[in-house]
Amino acid sequence: MFTGIVEELGEITAVENLPDASRFRLRGPVVTEGAKHGDSIAVNGVCLTVVEHEGDEFTADVMAETLKRSGLGALTAGSRVNLERPTSVGARLGGHIVQGHVDGTGTIVAREPSENWEIVKVSLPADLSRYVVEKGSITVDGVSLTVVEAGPDYFTISLIPTTLALTTLGIKQPGDPVNLEVDIIAKYVERLLGDRAQEQEATK
Repeated sequence: MFTGIVEELGEITAVENLPDASRFRLRGPVVTEGAKHGDSIAVNGVCLTVVEHEGDEFTADVMAETLKRSGLGALTAGSRVNLERPTSVGARLGGHIVQGHVDGTGTIVAREPSENWEIVKVSLPADLSRYVVEKGSITVDGVSLTVVEAGPDYFTISLIPTTLALTTLGIKQPGDPVNLEVDIIAKYVERLLGDRAQEQEATK
């Protein structure tokens, strides 16, 4: 489990295309400290498994399904990425509960800078809009954020200078894809309420 608090802005150093997959080599001095084979690291919000670790770099295999359902397929050598290690039991939950399981992708629609923050508008897939509410939580490229405005096919987020400086959201431009993970609690509530409605219907 992750919290959506990015630990560092890493870099893709190499991409090897494999049958039905890709192997990424990534540089991240912070997240590779103490890393070992089998560990999990979130890359732009996608939970990946460490295959090899040497120095400040690690490799991870990305399945075709993940490449198709996330923005990782658009990454090349030199791309900057958000990196986060899993949270530990007893640690502070600085963001919100993040699984590293991307629900879909959106696109940066517009950026509106101001003196102390920046409002960013992101497109929202129709099948995810019901999970996004104003002042609720959403993960964008692995960053835990609060929804400012929730529209039928978009949402907006407000980015502080720290987020702009230390994550990919500071460099993404209109037209760029972003990975989205909605709040897992909303999905559980929907399933539970749906099951209850079916049970009540069956007893009529």
